[in-house]
Amino acid sequence: MRTFDLTPLYRTAIGFDRLAQMLNNAEAQPSYPPYNIELVSEDQYRIVMALAGFDRSEIDITSERDTLHIVGRKQKDGNERTYLHRGIAARDFEQRFQLANHVKVTGASFTNGMLTIDLVREVPEALKPRKIAIDGVTNSDVPAIEEQRAA
Repeated sequence: MRTFDLTPLYRTAIGFDRLAQMLNNAEAQPSYPPYNIELVSEDQYRIVMALAGFDRSEIDITSERDTLHIVGRKQKDGNERTYLHRGIAARDFEQRFQLANHVKVTGASFTNGMLTIDLVREVPEALKPRKIAIDGVTNSDVPAIEEQRAA
């Protein structure tokens, strides 16, 4: 179905090879289990997944480099049931989230069938934007110099 050839992008764009690789490897995300991604504050995020019928011991969360991997393996209870209507799926699942640079998992909780995973973006001080002084003067110093001349 996909016939994209990104080879020319590798030749002409320097540093975009990771982006091209992500486009090549892009797959449709599964729709089960349903989840929300919330922006809590400027650098804080939350993933909330609805896991009806799962127990805490049946859920495994792994964060490795820039990937968050959530796996649910439903234990078989041995009881044979006959359903007239089955609306609660409660089937095994694997969900992967690609995390941006410097995004880390800070915690997870499971309450009333809702799995909540908290994330925060912590940019190292060395990578934060900083002002560069031109001839030893930054923009914040300019009003002070003009006031001294006027006096």
